[in-house]
Amino acid sequence: MPYQLAQINIATTRYPLDSAEMKEFVDALEHINALAESSPGFVWRLTGDDNNATEFRPFNDDRIIVNMSVWSDPESLKNYVYNSVHTDYLRRRKEWFTIMREAYTVLWWVESGHMPSIEEAKAKLESLRVNGSTVAAFAFREPFPAPKD
Repeated sequence: MPYQLAQINIATTRYPLDSAEMKEFVDALEHINALAESSPGFVWRLTGDDNNATEFRPFNDDRIIVNMSVWSDPESLKNYVYNSVHTDYLRRRKEWFTIMREAYTVLWWVESGHMPSIEEAKAKLESLRVNGSTVAAFAFREPFPAPKD
């Protein structure tokens, strides 16, 4: 059975999303999400009513926003994150978000066609925070190969 790579990343906003300080970030979401969707290896992303995931608040802190997606392989995700216009916004992360001391991105393998739930993703992030990188939930810098059936 083939597998695909799921990921969630979270961030704690410095300001409300509708503030002037967050305007440039919020205004870029449509473009950055479209870039992801047109990138080789993109499979799926979590979306809400505004075609992004900013309306979801699955943590006990309403300042925490999420982004979740599925990719065909780690290389495709890495190319999007680090070798596209997305990188320009990643470099500016500190302007919009606080520094998180715990892991804020986690990757894990899912069966092809499976679209993970937010609860599943939260559990994977917690697993990474508690156990470090494992085959079940791992950091970008410590990838595990897809399971072999």
